[in-house]
Amino acid sequence: MSLIDALGNGTRLAILRALSRRPMYVSELAEETGMDGTTAVHHLSALEDAELVEWYMRGNRKYYRLVSAVELRIAPPPERTFLLQAERVESTPQSLD
Repeated sequence: MSLIDALGNGTRLAILRALSRRPMYVSELAEETGMDGTTAVHHLSALEDAELVEWYMRGNRKYYRLVSAVELRIAPPPERTFLLQAERVESTPQSLD
């Protein structure tokens, strides 16, 4: 899935907003964004394919976290620039205490 496709969906943007605050496990993320678990997993898979999120296990829970910073630059004429890029940010699992 392309970056534009991944970011062009309101549900996926809601997931990204929630994950920008902290890593979350699937059920918690589904509740936070007002969707069922199956829908959340579907959108998380698309975001994972776009390399915006990744998961890790803590106990028996699968947590998701953001791993890319996204930059959007748009300029009017004469530049007529449109740039959308994601840059992977290396991180370690955050404390969930």
